[in-house]
Amino acid sequence: MIKRRDFLASSAALVGAAIAPSMLWADTKGFPNRHIRMVVPFAPGGGVDVFARLIAQKLKDLKGYTVIVENRSGANGSVGGNAVRTSDPDGYSILFSAGTQVMTKSVMKTPPYDPIADFTPIARAGEAPMILVMSPKRPQNTLAEIIANARTQPNEWNFATSALGSPGHLAELEFNRLAKLNLDIIPYRGTAPGLVDVSAGHVQLMIDPVLALLPSAQGGNVKAIALTSAKRSSLAPDVPTAAESGLPGLDQASWYGVWGPKGLPDDLVTLLNAAINEAVQSLAESGQLAKIGIEPATETPKQFDAFQRSYLEKGSELLKAANFEPI
Repeated sequence: MIKRRDFLASSAALVGAAIAPSMLWADTKGFPNRHIRMVVPFAPGGGVDVFARLIAQKLKDLKGYTVIVENRSGANGSVGGNAVRTSDPDGYSILFSAGTQVMTKSVMKTPPYDPIADFTPIARAGEAPMILVMSPKRPQNTLAEIIANARTQPNEWNFATSALGSPGHLAELEFNRLAKLNLDIIPYRGTAPGLVDVSAGHVQLMIDPVLALLPSAQGGNVKAIALTSAKRSSLAPDVPTAAESGLPGLDQASWYGVWGPKGLPDDLVTLLNAAINEAVQSLAESGQLAKIGIEPATETPKQFDAFQRSYLEKGSELLKAANFEPI
């Protein structure tokens, strides 16, 4: 026999399940009625941060949403990611990150979460070419000169990366593979602190998005060496591609996306996806994205999910080929 207490508990669960969709829909129709927290898991000033703030402002302009960008760096981006993962799935806490987010489980020995299973993909916002820069303390000026010197004096060369598993990190691994080198890669808490060390000569090389590194190169703080893309960028027309510089095959781009906590209701996902796509499209039409070297992406949540899974597979293969050991 079923005990009365168990029966009542089961009945309550069934009633809750029956009314939940209507309650969620009611919440969605009134969304948002307070500010949205957009967590950026890196230090201010990097490419992810710049793009996030553009989108936050455009959501305010177009939709009247108040979006507060919150930088929560640390633990390879997982501090910020975890802040969103543990938030209520109500749409008021979302994560804005790069491909780094998807690779979390692949680069950490004890990852705090599964980047695919523990989050809801909302929208992929865009992608950008990356650029290899070098410390101005080094005399080399071309990719060929760097590779030639690094082969004879590998201990004098290393890379900075904004985070392990970031698009820049994967590009640096690809650089090592193609150039037949094994230069050390040093992780930082975002682009800005890594760039400071490259500029000072403590680290020699770095690959990251054009929008994050080009201003420093234009200011003479670092040397722009080559683009990791198939074609040159209109932002830096004088900077050759890696292929033009004698290293074909180095074709890696950064990309950016928005995630929510696991369990974010479908209607909220649809609403946020549409709003973010509209903001990205408006930024593209106004020329603001072109100014920072970003190609817009306006996909459905399902398309974004397929993209992140494919990216994870390819990135994992690259890490395995490099004998990368999670830390």
